[in-house]
Amino acid sequence: MSVEQTASDGSPGGDTGPTIGVIGLGAIGDGVAASVHAAGFPLVVCDVRAEATDRHAGYATVATSPADTARAADIVVVAVVNDDQVHAVLSGPDGALVAGGPDTTFVVVSTITAACVAAIGAEAATVGAPVVDCGVSGGPSAAASGDLVCMVGGDSDVIAQLAPLFDAIGSLSVTMGPFGTGLAAKLARNLVQYGGWLAAYEGQVLAEAAGIDLSKLAKVIKASDARIGGASALMFRSTVAPFTDTDDKGLVGAMRSAAALAHKDLQAALALAGDLDVDLPLTAMTDERCDDIFGVSGTDGTTTNTTTEETA
Repeated sequence: MSVEQTASDGSPGGDTGPTIGVIGLGAIGDGVAASVHAAGFPLVVCDVRAEATDRHAGYATVATSPADTARAADIVVVAVVNDDQVHAVLSGPDGALVAGGPDTTFVVVSTITAACVAAIGAEAATVGAPVVDCGVSGGPSAAASGDLVCMVGGDSDVIAQLAPLFDAIGSLSVTMGPFGTGLAAKLARNLVQYGGWLAAYEGQVLAEAAGIDLSKLAKVIKASDARIGGASALMFRSTVAPFTDTDDKGLVGAMRSAAALAHKDLQAALALAGDLDVDLPLTAMTDERCDDIFGVSGTDGTTTNTTTEETA
């Protein structure tokens, strides 16, 4: 294999377990590589930037190409940026999939499109290479400390065999379903994150227009979130479909009351925004779809189009 062996200081030789390769040593891959080493696994690293591989050269084997990484490793984590880079690393006769074949398991942690996931899965199947898709959350700090949240999709037997890797790089690993669901879950998680940031932006727009110090707003939001939770507080059901007559009447009643209260609060915010001449399109959309959020849209007693006076 065409790899540059590191200095023989005893580090790689003293490691045990499967050899793990990391292709792409950016914000996530760099931390993944460090966590793999910290867990005691033999490590192979690959990146087009010499300065990126140099950070790990004291204890890792530096591969000269993705294909060489696949030949040298039992497990290869792909942590490049986008669809084009994933294909450049894995696809084609000179790619890592062909080089690794059935003897190498691939874990794609890049956030890519569903089309790219499907294409990689199909290509891997033709060469018999096991592959799972793994959305990760937590950012560079979590990657560096081995605390990533891993959303994994693929064959359950293959995922079970990867437990040592997920233990090394993550604080929580959840099997989301078959191949493709790991990165779909990551996209859904990102939607919640970015949507929440948009809500935070609109909150700041309103507060700033009202003459409020934004640092003070942030302080109270952090404190109250610790009490009432964030976006996941309402994610306790197995479906987003509206409640039905078979659901617990006490729970449905509580959700109707919560939706009515939300309409009241949102409409009050919109009224203030009108007074201050600021535009809050997300707030208006949230008011329009608030019954969907609480699962009471179309049910008896729905609060859709409820006025502020009716919900006071």
